[in-house]
Amino acid sequence: MAIKSSVLLLLPVALLLLAGSSPAVAQLEIGYYSKTCPNVEAIVREEMDKIISAAPSLAGPLLRLHFHDCFVRGCDASVLLNSTEGNLAERDAKPNKSLRGFSSVDRVKAKLEAACPNTVSCADVLTLMARDAVVLAKGPTWPVALGRRDGRVSSATEAADNLPPAFGDIPLLTRIFASKNLDLKDLVVLSGAHTLGTAHCPSYADRLYNFSSAYNADPSLDSEYADKLRTRCKSADDKAMLSEMDPGSYKTFDTSYYRHVAKRRGLFQSDAALLTDATTMEYVQRIATGKFDDEFFKDFSESMIKMGNVGALTGAEGEIRKKCYIVN
Repeated sequence: MAIKSSVLLLLPVALLLLAGSSPAVAQLEIGYYSKTCPNVEAIVREEMDKIISAAPSLAGPLLRLHFHDCFVRGCDASVLLNSTEGNLAERDAKPNKSLRGFSSVDRVKAKLEAACPNTVSCADVLTLMARDAVVLAKGPTWPVALGRRDGRVSSATEAADNLPPAFGDIPLLTRIFASKNLDLKDLVVLSGAHTLGTAHCPSYADRLYNFSSAYNADPSLDSEYADKLRTRCKSADDKAMLSEMDPGSYKTFDTSYYRHVAKRRGLFQSDAALLTDATTMEYVQRIATGKFDDEFFKDFSESMIKMGNVGALTGAEGEIRKKCYIVN
């Protein structure tokens, strides 16, 4: 897969600028494991090649795992922890019930433990896997600064309170993103991750049935597309049926998501909301032309670097988990 050289040349500069923006980020480093686990990225990529070759549809879920981790307590792998007696963990929160890919993370972590015991954090593993998922789905690559530590706390309540909801409008989504030091451009760019993956019916069914007292269906959703979705999603209680978030190319990282949104065919209310703000609408319409794919790839790479630095634990903070689903 060809990656534009301009993207790769600009990203290290962006990374350095971001690294200077907070004390935590400054401690993340390209090549952090160069002496302790020099083959970390190669080991992750080799295993990810096998995972995505066997199940291409996992690219979206693995990217989503990283998103859902970083928006709650920062990128500390807290989303991977199992619930325990007396504590309901993030992964069991309602917005996370449909998360997948946990066993793939465990598989990659086991390979790293065999090569470099007690060295590479689950937070770094998940960050690298998300990047590789995008690359293997024919998307861009970017340098990943490493050195994150794993958190010891995981709360379902915090997940419910911090994750951007599928029904979010621009004011709500902007507030949530701003709380993670992410701006409006990051919001519209990272929404492009919806080019990968599928969604269960309950996450969008309220747009199809009894939307409001005035409308049965969400008027911001193209009526023909709404009819098509109803043939798959028979009721708001249908938990089994899946719909592609980017119909026709949900296993490929590309810009077709923006073309669907521009035609009022985004699956979620949060997708439709991108057309209600002048800045985000302009970006959607620009990328939807198909003439600026390189620009989107560069933007997405930069926003992923920013998100991957959110709330990173470093130094003596947290721990390096032996197994990602349980604290040491």
